[in-house]
Amino acid sequence: MSLLDTGRPALDFVALGDSFTEGVGDPYPTERTGGAPRYRGWADRVAERLAGRVPGLRYANLAVRGKLMNQIVGDQLPRAVEMAPDLVTLSAGGNDLLRPGGDPDRLARVLEQAVRRLRDTGSDVVLFTGVNVSGGFMRLRIGTFARYYLNVRAIADHYGCYLVDQWSMDTLTDTRAWDADRLHMSPEGHRRLALKVCAILGLPVEDDGDAPWPPVPPADRRTARRADAQWAREHLVPWIGRRLTGRSSGDHVSAKRPDLQYLTPHRSAEPPR
Repeated sequence: MSLLDTGRPALDFVALGDSFTEGVGDPYPTERTGGAPRYRGWADRVAERLAGRVPGLRYANLAVRGKLMNQIVGDQLPRAVEMAPDLVTLSAGGNDLLRPGGDPDRLARVLEQAVRRLRDTGSDVVLFTGVNVSGGFMRLRIGTFARYYLNVRAIADHYGCYLVDQWSMDTLTDTRAWDADRLHMSPEGHRRLALKVCAILGLPVEDDGDAPWPPVPPADRRTARRADAQWAREHLVPWIGRRLTGRSSGDHVSAKRPDLQYLTPHRSAEPPR
């Protein structure tokens, strides 16, 4: 059933999570942000499309990059419950599973409790599996992620949630769907995912998020090795450094849209400065 089948005149939408939902990898144009990195991402894109269908749309995005499950549930969830929105998107757990000892079953239990609280307020909830990326450093963790996403599917079924199954989206395994850091989606990856979310919510879309990419010639081995070395130097080493020192990319970062604000069809979801 479509989210809009009831013909509602207003809708409150709150997005919870980490960098995935904050939109890292999909910056707004720098000429509109004064040079500071301000991110759009799939959630803002979905909100903008919802605004075109629901004149009374209000939107908040509480997601902050680098946050762990307990931080999302401890800091963002109570605020969302207080807002009692019609729709909540919740993606959490990925950062936990990238750390040694990340327990997919324990994380699923925490996620289930969060979903139960949101459903008890009357909110529709959207959950996500991750992308089936098994190359590179993810090769050793893919089984752990797969187990967690099986749990996410079960939670979605049990509580009647919408489920965005990125695991089945082959289009998101293409390198063009990913930013230079190989951890966050590119603008085109975010755009394709937004189309998928909208389709699952029952919103009409003009394009298919699962559409194949245009063919490109394969890179030669030397070019690929240079790209791998550059990625390790510019992204992997700093990421490992933050893990070893207990720092996070989200330290000193606050939610970009901490309150429900009206969004019109002709206005970007970018919050005012």
